[in-house]
Amino acid sequence: MNRPSSVEDLAPRLPAKGRLIGLDLGAKTIGLAVSDVERRLASPLRTLARGAFQKDVDALIAIFAEFEIAAIILGLPLDLEGRDGPRAQSTRAFARNLSMRTDLPIAYWDERFSTAVVTRSLIQNDVSRAKRAKVVDKLAAAYILQGALDRLANLARGQMIP
Repeated sequence: MNRPSSVEDLAPRLPAKGRLIGLDLGAKTIGLAVSDVERRLASPLRTLARGAFQKDVDALIAIFAEFEIAAIILGLPLDLEGRDGPRAQSTRAFARNLSMRTDLPIAYWDERFSTAVVTRSLIQNDVSRAKRAKVVDKLAAAYILQGALDRLANLARGQMIP
Protein backbone atom coordinates (compact mmCIF):
# COMPACT_ATOMS: atom_id res chain seq x y z
CA MET A 1 0.00 0.00 0.00
CA ASN A 2 1.13 3.51 -0.83
CA ARG A 3 1.04 5.37 2.52
CA PRO A 4 0.05 9.06 2.52
CA SER A 5 2.92 11.28 3.67
CA SER A 6 4.08 14.86 4.04
CA VAL A 7 5.15 17.09 1.16
CA GLU A 8 8.71 16.88 2.48
CA ASP A 9 8.60 13.07 2.23
CA LEU A 10 6.98 13.29 -1.20
CA ALA A 11 9.63 15.60 -2.74
CA PRO A 12 12.37 13.00 -3.38
CA ARG A 13 9.82 10.59 -4.88
CA LEU A 14 8.67 12.98 -7.61
CA PRO A 15 9.88 12.83 -11.21
CA ALA A 16 11.65 15.92 -12.55
CA LYS A 17 8.45 16.98 -14.30
CA GLY A 18 4.85 15.99 -13.93
CA ARG A 19 1.52 17.43 -12.87
CA LEU A 20 0.26 17.31 -9.33
CA ILE A 21 -3.41 17.38 -8.41
CA GLY A 22 -4.80 19.13 -5.36
CA LEU A 23 -7.92 17.84 -3.64
CA ASP A 24 -10.12 19.80 -1.25
CA LEU A 25 -12.26 17.08 0.28
CA GLY A 26 -15.59 18.27 1.58
CA ALA A 27 -18.65 16.49 2.89
CA LYS A 28 -20.63 17.18 -0.30
CA THR A 29 -17.98 17.99 -2.91
CA ILE A 30 -14.34 17.48 -3.88
CA GLY A 31 -12.58 20.54 -5.24
CA LEU A 32 -9.86 19.78 -7.81
CA ALA A 33 -6.90 21.78 -9.05
CA VAL A 34 -3.94 20.79 -11.24
CA SER A 35 -0.43 22.10 -11.64
CA ASP A 36 1.54 22.65 -14.79
CA VAL A 37 4.17 19.98 -15.56
CA GLU A 38 6.94 22.17 -14.13
CA ARG A 39 4.91 22.40 -10.90
CA ARG A 40 4.99 26.19 -10.66
CA LEU A 41 1.32 27.16 -10.86
CA ALA A 42 -1.88 25.60 -9.54
CA SER A 43 -5.04 26.11 -11.58
CA PRO A 44 -8.59 25.34 -10.46
CA LEU A 45 -10.00 22.42 -12.43
CA ARG A 46 -13.51 21.44 -11.33
CA THR A 47 -15.72 20.43 -8.44
CA LEU A 48 -17.04 16.90 -8.16
CA ALA A 49 -20.24 16.13 -6.29
CA ARG A 50 -19.51 13.47 -3.66
CA GLY A 51 -21.34 10.19 -3.82
CA ALA A 52 -20.42 6.66 -2.86
CA PHE A 53 -16.68 6.18 -2.27
CA GLN A 54 -16.35 3.84 -5.26
CA LYS A 55 -17.97 6.38 -7.60
CA ASP A 56 -15.75 9.18 -6.27
CA VAL A 57 -12.58 7.13 -6.67
CA ASP A 58 -13.51 5.97 -10.18
CA ALA A 59 -14.02 9.62 -11.21
CA LEU A 60 -10.74 10.67 -9.58
CA ILE A 61 -8.74 7.85 -11.18
CA ALA A 62 -10.08 8.83 -14.60
CA ILE A 63 -8.98 12.44 -13.97
CA PHE A 64 -5.55 11.29 -12.75
CA ALA A 65 -5.09 9.42 -16.05
CA GLU A 66 -6.49 12.24 -18.20
CA PHE A 67 -4.05 14.79 -16.77
CA GLU A 68 -1.11 12.36 -16.36
CA ILE A 69 -0.88 13.11 -12.65
CA ALA A 70 2.40 12.31 -10.86
CA ALA A 71 1.17 12.79 -7.26
CA ILE A 72 -1.81 13.85 -5.18
CA ILE A 73 -1.87 16.71 -2.67
CA LEU A 74 -4.75 16.26 -0.26
CA GLY A 75 -5.86 19.15 1.91
CA LEU A 76 -5.84 18.13 5.58
CA PRO A 77 -8.40 20.08 7.65
CA LEU A 78 -6.58 20.36 10.98
CA ASP A 79 -8.18 22.26 13.84
CA LEU A 80 -6.97 25.71 14.90
CA GLU A 81 -4.33 24.17 17.19
CA GLY A 82 -3.03 21.97 14.37
CA ARG A 83 -4.57 18.74 15.65
CA ASP A 84 -6.69 16.13 13.95
CA GLY A 85 -10.41 16.50 14.51
CA PRO A 86 -13.24 14.48 12.99
CA ARG A 87 -12.83 16.09 9.54
CA ALA A 88 -9.07 15.40 9.46
CA GLN A 89 -9.66 11.81 10.56
CA SER A 90 -12.22 11.41 7.78
CA THR A 91 -9.73 12.85 5.27
CA ARG A 92 -7.01 10.46 6.47
CA ALA A 93 -9.43 7.53 6.07
CA PHE A 94 -10.27 8.70 2.53
CA ALA A 95 -6.54 8.92 1.73
CA ARG A 96 -5.85 5.41 3.09
CA ASN A 97 -8.72 3.99 1.02
CA LEU A 98 -7.65 5.94 -2.07
CA SER A 99 -4.06 4.71 -1.65
CA MET A 100 -5.34 1.14 -2.03
CA ARG A 101 -6.75 2.06 -5.47
CA THR A 102 -3.83 4.00 -6.96
CA ASP A 103 -0.05 3.79 -6.96
CA LEU A 104 0.23 7.59 -7.10
CA PRO A 105 1.94 9.05 -4.04
CA ILE A 106 -0.35 11.05 -1.75
CA ALA A 107 0.81 13.89 0.49
CA TYR A 108 -1.13 15.96 2.97
CA TRP A 109 -1.12 19.75 3.04
CA ASP A 110 -2.47 21.76 5.97
CA GLU A 111 -5.57 23.41 4.59
CA ARG A 112 -6.53 25.51 7.61
CA PHE A 113 -8.17 28.73 6.44
CA SER A 114 -8.01 27.83 2.73
CA THR A 115 -11.76 28.09 2.18
CA ALA A 116 -11.96 31.22 4.36
CA VAL A 117 -9.15 32.93 2.43
CA VAL A 118 -10.70 32.07 -0.92
CA THR A 119 -14.19 33.11 0.19
CA ARG A 120 -12.89 36.43 1.54
CA SER A 121 -11.13 37.12 -1.75
CA LEU A 122 -14.30 36.36 -3.72
CA ILE A 123 -16.36 38.64 -1.47
CA GLN A 124 -13.82 41.45 -1.87
CA ASN A 125 -14.19 41.03 -5.61
CA ASP A 126 -17.99 41.31 -5.41
CA VAL A 127 -18.62 37.74 -6.52
CA SER A 128 -22.24 36.80 -5.79
CA ARG A 129 -23.07 34.17 -3.18
CA ALA A 130 -24.41 31.82 -5.88
CA LYS A 131 -21.25 32.15 -7.97
CA ARG A 132 -19.04 31.72 -4.87
CA ALA A 133 -20.80 28.45 -4.04
CA LYS A 134 -19.98 27.11 -7.50
CA VAL A 135 -16.27 27.98 -7.47
CA VAL A 136 -15.06 28.04 -3.85
CA ASP A 137 -14.12 24.34 -3.64
CA LYS A 138 -11.97 24.25 -6.77
CA LEU A 139 -10.37 27.59 -5.80
CA ALA A 140 -9.64 26.20 -2.32
CA ALA A 141 -8.04 23.16 -4.00
CA ALA A 142 -5.86 25.52 -6.06
CA TYR A 143 -4.89 27.43 -2.89
CA ILE A 144 -3.93 24.14 -1.18
CA LEU A 145 -1.99 22.91 -4.20
CA GLN A 146 -0.18 26.23 -4.65
CA GLY A 147 1.00 26.10 -1.02
CA ALA A 148 2.42 22.63 -1.60
CA LEU A 149 4.03 23.68 -4.90
CA ASP A 150 5.70 26.64 -3.20
CA ARG A 151 6.98 24.34 -0.44
CA LEU A 152 8.35 21.89 -2.99
CA ALA A 153 10.12 24.74 -4.81
CA ASN A 154 11.68 25.89 -1.54
CA LEU A 155 12.83 22.34 -0.80
CA ALA A 156 14.38 22.10 -4.27
CA ARG A 157 16.30 25.31 -3.58
CA GLY A 158 17.45 23.90 -0.26
CA GLN A 159 15.42 26.32 1.85
CA MET A 160 14.03 24.74 4.98
CA ILE A 161 11.07 27.09 5.44
CA PRO A 162 8.27 25.43 7.42
